[in-house]
Amino acid sequence: MKLFDYFSKNIGIDLGTANSLIYLAGKGMVINEPSIAAINNKTGQIVAIGEEAKKMIGRTPLHITVIRPLINGVISDFEMTQEMLSFLFKKVVGPSNFFNYNKAVIGVPSNLTEVERKSVEDAVIGAGASKVYIVEEPLLAALGAKMPIDEPTSNLIIDIGGGTTEIAVISMGGIVNAKSIKTAGDKLNDDIVRFIRDEFHLAIGEPTAEELKINIGSALPLDQKMDLPIRGRDMATGLPREIVVRDTHIRAAISKSLKIIIDSIKETIETTPPELVGDVLKRGIFICGGGSLLKGIDKLIEKEITVATIIVDDPLTCVARGAGMIAENITKYSYLVNNPLRPKEIKI
Repeated sequence: MKLFDYFSKNIGIDLGTANSLIYLAGKGMVINEPSIAAINNKTGQIVAIGEEAKKMIGRTPLHITVIRPLINGVISDFEMTQEMLSFLFKKVVGPSNFFNYNKAVIGVPSNLTEVERKSVEDAVIGAGASKVYIVEEPLLAALGAKMPIDEPTSNLIIDIGGGTTEIAVISMGGIVNAKSIKTAGDKLNDDIVRFIRDEFHLAIGEPTAEELKINIGSALPLDQKMDLPIRGRDMATGLPREIVVRDTHIRAAISKSLKIIIDSIKETIETTPPELVGDVLKRGIFICGGGSLLKGIDKLIEKEITVATIIVDDPLTCVARGAGMIAENITKYSYLVNNPLRPKEIKI
């Protein structure tokens, strides 16, 4: 064993559009921060990252911009992604360069191109990792949910994240059929913003829309009626105004996007081998990610697909836990790892 191997700390990363989670081998989940950064346009310096930056959304002066380095699961701002990862790494293993020999396991959407995968690898390497192992997010989610992915049986997992919804049928340690769509948590927030603007002529920001979705949003009618007062800018007068939004309004706002997710699940099942479809009926559908916390979404999927639907334990950390399991024992899970990148061994 080399000296730096003794001191290295393998990490599992869930680099999500909404949140970034880091699992440190031997310790468990150590970081769960929003994937948001605030930058000073005058100096080019980062003002805040994570939770602190999220509090600034819609509240910054002109010289500070709050950005999301990832859009729909894909890196849109490479430098900012690298800076954000570097910041998170330092919180995990400390600022010393002596620890820059970490192997990192990171999840990516199943439909990412080679160029997009390479940008993820480069960002993680630039942030301080020595080797990067790329694994599709549905595989990590299934692994984190303790599903029997090695067995010759169907495992249908749906990961509804912030930027993408991943739907995959997994068997024998690999993805048999998968679909990745850009309709997920962020799209539901946009739907709510648009609905409030069109229906009530009130302009609200993304944080208010997310608050509505979390508190009174649901996929199916609830047993008790819910409402929430919100404040925004009147589109006609430009002045502040308060309204009361009901759960029926939120269901109306997000219904089209939920239908897109349901239709995508149906399409995935329709193109899956019939033996595995039979297994899906027997074993059920498993959902995870932040979107799985929407009230009644499991019942909606169950109603539309006619298959028992289960929300996995601790759905928010499912992908990160899967990445952490591989980070704990890379040799054992080598069959899941896609092209480990070893920068020092690349010859041009």
